[in-house]
Amino acid sequence: MVAFLSTILVLVVGCAILVPFAKRYPQGTRLTWGQAMAAGTYVFFLIFWAYGVVPHYWLTWASNELNWRQDVLLAEYDWFGFLTLGFFEPAEFGGWFPMTIHMAHVMDLIVVLQYIVMLGIQIWLWAWWQQRGTKEPVKDLTTSDYGRPLVRKG
Repeated sequence: MVAFLSTILVLVVGCAILVPFAKRYPQGTRLTWGQAMAAGTYVFFLIFWAYGVVPHYWLTWASNELNWRQDVLLAEYDWFGFLTLGFFEPAEFGGWFPMTIHMAHVMDLIVVLQYIVMLGIQIWLWAWWQQRGTKEPVKDLTTSDYGRPLVRKG
């Protein structure tokens, strides 16, 4: 669990470091070749970390410490030491639920959700980076007969 939470912490801190750089380099600022290579390496590291390391440590934690294996059913898994989900008892074992769901399936579904969330965050970060430094247009002020903006109502 510590390794998985540490990988998430590294990912969050790595993404948070982008904010000061966005303020330092407003849109249209030219980068040197070395700065562009360092930025590309950093972004590659973040993508590798988000799509490779974090899911790997989740799968390792879930399969080893949580015992979410192929031989453990969702209905039989002991949640928090006192709760079992007998509601999901499969029909082949006398229950009403039409599917047999193993904890390995739940583990894989959580990895898919991690990929979907990380892809959404990546797209949001791309859009945020492209729109950095842009200001909202000033609202049209009413003008006087001479073409000057009116500061107060007269």
